[in-house]
Amino acid sequence: MKAALVGTDGTLLHEARRATGRERGADAVVESILAFAAELRAHGEEHLGESAVAAGVAVPGIVDAEKGIAVYAANLGWRDVPLRALLSERLDAIPVALGHDVRTGGLAEGRIGAGHGADRFFFVPLGTGIAGAIGIAGVIEAGAHGYAGEIGHIVVRPDGPDCGCGQRGCLETLASAAAVTRAWAAASGDPGADAADCAKAVESGDPAAIRVWQDAIDALAAGLVTALTLLDPGTLIIGGGLAEAGETLFTPLRAAVEERITFQKLPHIVPAALGDTAGCLGAGLLAWDLLSTEVSA
Repeated sequence: MKAALVGTDGTLLHEARRATGRERGADAVVESILAFAAELRAHGEEHLGESAVAAGVAVPGIVDAEKGIAVYAANLGWRDVPLRALLSERLDAIPVALGHDVRTGGLAEGRIGAGHGADRFFFVPLGTGIAGAIGIAGVIEAGAHGYAGEIGHIVVRPDGPDCGCGQRGCLETLASAAAVTRAWAAASGDPGADAADCAKAVESGDPAAIRVWQDAIDALAAGLVTALTLLDPGTLIIGGGLAEAGETLFTPLRAAVEERITFQKLPHIVPAALGDTAGCLGAGLLAWDLLSTEVSA
């Protein structure tokens, strides 16, 4: 878990991290979140001279932001957790906003990160899986049911690997950091090798690594072209673990996307700017947005 006290302009005033403790079960994870938030608020009172006036929390999985319910998260083992109500109760009834982790990170990247000034952007973090956040005029489009932007489950190779969602050949089975790790561990014969090792081997000219890397880039480009055909973003922001490879990723990726487009307009393809603080900053922005809405109402 990453948490922060965030100023009105998005400034990080204090940051802290803690293990989720998911091995202790879903109820323990929820209690960890509540306790962490309470400690953070107390830190603000003691060291900054004032208490937090609202809170934002971003969680993975299926989220009903409108009702404030963390519906389901496979990795955390919870179902239908009324997280907004629980957090507000623990924090003496201050307003609480709940968001999806990738969409919340996308909100921060769009407003104060790599997409600053872009009217329409698409944020894609390449991590264990692949998700996406659609940014339009400073807000994130969640879709009618909260599933918008799930680019990781676009099928790019129908004969590809099985995906946990039930399909085959989904983008995240081929181009996520986890997928590159699996492919490079197999190709190199080193079960401990990961995606970062593959990127280093690419930089040193290893032919096997180049094949693995290019295979992932080809799949990623196919998925991104589908997304930009549908969304027509001005800026495409790529984040997550694979983006840490820098131009080892971005140079061939830009070329692969450009190669595939026909009538579409090529967006600016840029690395994310906020790293793993995007979620914290985005949660802070959700909280400030909540206060702005209450004031205007």
